[in-house]
Amino acid sequence: MREFIVEADGGSRGNPGPAGYGSVVIDAATGETLLERAEYIGVATNNVAEYRGLLAGLRAAYELDPAASVHVRMDSKLVVEQMSGRWKIKHPDMKPLALEAGRVFPADRVTYEWIPRESNKHADRLANEAMDAGKRGEQWSASASTAELHAKAATPEPSGPPGDAVAGAARARAALASASVGSAASGSSAFASAGSASSAGSSSSSSSSAAAEADVRAAKVVASPGWAAADMGAPATFVLLRHGETPLTPQKRFSGSGGTDPSLSDVGREQAERVAAALARRGTIQEIVASPLTRTRETAAAVAERLGLDVAIEEGLRETDFGAWEGLTFAEVRERYPDDLNTWLSDPDAEPTGGGESFAATATRIAATRDKLIAAYAGRTVLLVTHVTPIKTFVRLALGAPPESLFKMELSAASLSAVAYYADGNASVRLFNDTSHLRA
Repeated sequence: MREFIVEADGGSRGNPGPAGYGSVVIDAATGETLLERAEYIGVATNNVAEYRGLLAGLRAAYELDPAASVHVRMDSKLVVEQMSGRWKIKHPDMKPLALEAGRVFPADRVTYEWIPRESNKHADRLANEAMDAGKRGEQWSASASTAELHAKAATPEPSGPPGDAVAGAARARAALASASVGSAASGSSAFASAGSASSAGSSSSSSSSAAAEADVRAAKVVASPGWAAADMGAPATFVLLRHGETPLTPQKRFSGSGGTDPSLSDVGREQAERVAAALARRGTIQEIVASPLTRTRETAAAVAERLGLDVAIEEGLRETDFGAWEGLTFAEVRERYPDDLNTWLSDPDAEPTGGGESFAATATRIAATRDKLIAAYAGRTVLLVTHVTPIKTFVRLALGAPPESLFKMELSAASLSAVAYYADGNASVRLFNDTSHLRA
């Protein structure tokens, strides 16, 4: 039986925005590029473009040999996991495309594998060529030079990137494994733009801004941390998202679980949509869990709609109850309750005036919630949509830092952090904070 490798990608400059896809069919035995497909598809989301790329690649392979087996390689974890049957497909625009793709070949003759973006350059280039052609008011057309360029890139050379060599299925997959390990260890500096939902999409053109490229890299680091030792297995990874702004946020008022439970402001809703787009672009979030408060449920809903996932509510993720301080600024609390405030600032067991929750009690609650979620989501990447104090507490506990470290952290609205928990009991932390650009 003949074996093909299909590499596919899709991108949207705006998500949704002008979109296109690219697909390439490779002979697994020789590494030869057999067919290329690319198309500008008008305005669509990044994930729809990726599915269109997959469908086009499978159909191209079927044209060559309906009896072949196909190994699909894509840098969209969402598409790979959904087509492999491990994740649900709920988005109405993706369901029919997934069904069509599943009907091209019998299921037992198609396998799927996630690859890092840098190992999917051929399909990525085709998708960008298609989007560039669409911008000119044209449709993409195949050229011999495109295939020739890739054939040269695919020729194994000792100094070349391991993921670019496709000299047979076995060697291709071995090279991919090597490339995956190397690409996962991104530096923490990539977090400079993790919370931004730039409109670059997963297939950014050469004209895309450096900030957009940083967003993609940072979102990948958040949702796919690769800093674990190889023998520890997949960690339970919690991507911690603070809710978007409420009317109280810019006023810096205490807003816990015992106050008015405000909704997101217009700015907060925009922040939620932009973070949702950034996370959807990478497609690596497998579950969403949120605090029961309105602002977190609204933020989680924006992400869930983009990812086609449900939102589970976890009471343990609620914000600290600030008692009589709810709705007040720090200055107002100092004026009205100076002794209580001073005690609270120096003693983690001290409660806010009026029977609020101490930071020590919050830490006990968060630790119990952490253990519960680790057990429930072992080896998975989960978005936890919660609040300032819970996120700081997750980070503090992971670092083994003292309680007073809570006062030395600042978390912007709609910011992202991540903690990965390994089988040996250790944890690794990735931080991101500045989301001020989301207001632009």
